[in-house]
Amino acid sequence: QVQLLESGGGLVQAGGSLRLSCAASGGTFSTYAMTWFRQAPGKEREFVAAISRSGDTYSMKGRFTVSRDNAKNTVYLQMNSLEPEDTAVYTCAARKGTFLGTTFVEKDDYEYWGQGTQVTVSS
Repeated sequence: QVQLLESGGGLVQAGGSLRLSCAASGGTFSTYAMTWFRQAPGKEREFVAAISRSGDTYSMKGRFTVSRDNAKNTVYLQMNSLEPEDTAVYTCAARKGTFLGTTFVEKDDYEYWGQGTQVTVSS
């Protein structure tokens, strides 16, 4: 059983930066593709970024960069030039094996999910 714990969210002014972390425990982290999602109030879950087991990255925005440190069992999301529209709960998810793709956003598509961390960007 893998547990995921996000951290690093908070309140930031527009134009600022945040780095989110997602720490994994209970499994072999390097065997999982890791994905970040976000969900704003009243909106559907949205793919943000992902990183494969081999380190290939996928991101919906050039302002967001995903990375992983397998030695620390942690995946990161660096978010720069934040905008009020980025306000959402950001959640990480793990899937053993290959990354499915940016259109796979359902709970059942991933084996493990974190609880999420709130990011609020003020104008």
